[in-house]
Amino acid sequence: MNRIYLDNAATTTLSPQVLETMMPYLTEKFGNPSSIYSYGRETKMAIEQARKSVAKILNAHPAEIFFTSGGTESSNTAITSSIRDLGCKHIITSAIEHHAVSHTVDHLYALDVVKVSYVKLQANGHIDIDDLEKLLASTQEKTLVTLMHANNEIGTILDIHTVGNLCKVYNAIFHSDTVQTVGHFPFDLRNTPIDFITGAAHKFHGPKGVGMLYINENIKIKPFIHGGGQERNMRAGTENIYGIVGFAKALEIATENYETDSAYIGSLKYYMMEELKKYIEGVSFNGDVLGISSYTVLSASFPKTKKSEMILFNLDIHNICASGGSACTSGADAGSHVIRAINNNPNQITVRFSFSKHNTKDEIDTVVKKLKELV
Repeated sequence: MNRIYLDNAATTTLSPQVLETMMPYLTEKFGNPSSIYSYGRETKMAIEQARKSVAKILNAHPAEIFFTSGGTESSNTAITSSIRDLGCKHIITSAIEHHAVSHTVDHLYALDVVKVSYVKLQANGHIDIDDLEKLLASTQEKTLVTLMHANNEIGTILDIHTVGNLCKVYNAIFHSDTVQTVGHFPFDLRNTPIDFITGAAHKFHGPKGVGMLYINENIKIKPFIHGGGQERNMRAGTENIYGIVGFAKALEIATENYETDSAYIGSLKYYMMEELKKYIEGVSFNGDVLGISSYTVLSASFPKTKKSEMILFNLDIHNICASGGSACTSGADAGSHVIRAINNNPNQITVRFSFSKHNTKDEIDTVVKKLKELV
């Protein structure tokens, strides 16, 4: 049986077109971009071309785009430098951030260099904007607000304009982990009140190990990684040329096909939701599923039984890839902090299904049929 891959929020397949664009930089165009001879200049040019392309798509200035090893490094850089270089003494975040953000915040808190506040969450996973304003209004210190754009487990989407404008009013720095939205939604950064956003190529059919950090031109920070002056003195280390070229190409393809792809992928999500409701008694969904939510992610909770407890394992045996997200703790799996924060129901087993343009309705029919047997 063919493998059915419904874990695209974890990673996506590498597009053949992207690989083709990367290949020359893995073979004959191998010069070090810091070298002054033509071999080096051509790879340097490829990086700058990629930067221009990414900046144009996100409507940012090329000087605001920095290439990194991925979303984790980008978020670490933004958060750490907000405390170290921008004078932030207080962080406002949420209980459902990705670990790249939450563990960085925990680390800084443990060093005793920052106070941390958690904004209240609504039952559907949206943050409580009134509570955010209260937290901003009641703090005297310079504040960093770090809230993700789309949640990787439940898909709930933050209104970054509303949050960004609030941050402006209270003179706070605003970082958003946009790893699940860059390459999936259009951005217009020149007209968005935000200081830092992040991206990772492997979430939109690009290569793993390459990401980006957008740093608003009004923000001046010091490097997180020291050494040679690469990335305009912001990130030392010989550049990942083929990764960077792949990032730009993947973003370009994602942007060109955004309208058709998002409509198609969204239709799969809603189709699966309807089919699950039809065939599985007691199924429920996490987040703001039919509201302001990512079209790629569906988080479903099934009634907990002896059978359903082994659901991911059994799906895997049948060549179906999905990911867990239960609040409960079983063995090595500590369960999901996201599901715990919004739906702490120990009698449910949660599975995240996430879709890409390569999935089909037939695959969903197969999976729903299997789930019927397993639940």
